[in-house]
Amino acid sequence: MTDKVILVLEDGSVYQGYSFGAQADTYGEVVFNTSMTGYQEMLTDPSYAGQIVVPTYPLIGNYGTNEQDFESNKIQVRGFVVREECLQPSHYSNRQTLHDYLAERGIPGIYGVDTRAITRKLRSAGVMMGIITGDKTPQQALEELKKQPNYGAIDFVKQVTTDASYRWEAEPKASPAPLYHTVVLDCGLKYNILRILCHLGCAVTVVPCTISAGEILELKPDGILLSPGPGDPELLDYLVATVRKLVGKKPMMGICLGNQLIARAFGGKNFKLKFGHRGGNHPVRDLANGRIHITAQNHGYAVDPDSLKAGLEVSHINLNDGTVEGLRHKELSIFCIQYHSEASPGPLDNTYLFNQFIEMIKIDKKI
Repeated sequence: MTDKVILVLEDGSVYQGYSFGAQADTYGEVVFNTSMTGYQEMLTDPSYAGQIVVPTYPLIGNYGTNEQDFESNKIQVRGFVVREECLQPSHYSNRQTLHDYLAERGIPGIYGVDTRAITRKLRSAGVMMGIITGDKTPQQALEELKKQPNYGAIDFVKQVTTDASYRWEAEPKASPAPLYHTVVLDCGLKYNILRILCHLGCAVTVVPCTISAGEILELKPDGILLSPGPGDPELLDYLVATVRKLVGKKPMMGICLGNQLIARAFGGKNFKLKFGHRGGNHPVRDLANGRIHITAQNHGYAVDPDSLKAGLEVSHINLNDGTVEGLRHKELSIFCIQYHSEASPGPLDNTYLFNQFIEMIKIDKKI
């Protein structure tokens, strides 16, 4: 591909490159991810809804795309910005080049830009809205961008949640017979959460974000998991009300957005980070034992620790900036983390947290 396109940020910065994927204009909040691999998981992660993603690793597409690494049923990002696109991927599981994968699904990309410069811009100025276009001048693109709604004003959770409840089918022979029933509130979940729960002996029912607490309890769950998801948690009053009604009913675990929802359910507040945490290499300290974990992360908001109430306390902190990375309740069977224990992409060091969730369920069931 040799068609020239540009990425224009809301501060007027312009980055010229070449088109790959679909040839279309797109806009969204521009963010960067520091993982070296896992671009297919990034593309299909619902937490990226409404965003244009910039991987910091320079070569993208070198192992192609496959049928195993989907984390949802479609590409969730609005655009993809890479330094170098690999045209000849090499991997035994490759089924399609990254270009064809994006093009078939209508997602535009731009390559040949200085992604290091874009990352440095976002680190210094903060994330900002941007537009990818091939038929507008920089000034026209900037004027068009000003007409679009800001990322923080949109409830993306309702855009990515499931339309109806469903039972997740475990992979045959890979999972034991289910011993527990877990309900996962889908705010933008990744499939690897469901795979891990099944592997640990759970039958899993996924429910939409608009379901009521009463309907969830009618499913007779042994445990409830609040999934990750996109956008500003301060927009989600309806979900916070649901979580409040579920508190104390069954053991509860929250991941990423689930962490922020639990904080809000106990009277806490969240704030927007300057450039967020996105990647597979973020150090987090467990305050209970001092152990440091390398974690996968994807969030642009964090819990205000000074706002916590009603028995909720900080359990983990980020060693890069000191922000909250986990909470636990002093009395109730509730804990949550801001990072992604299911990885995909990222290190699998933190899957042990799902075991802690199962142990809470066993205690509650008196097994």
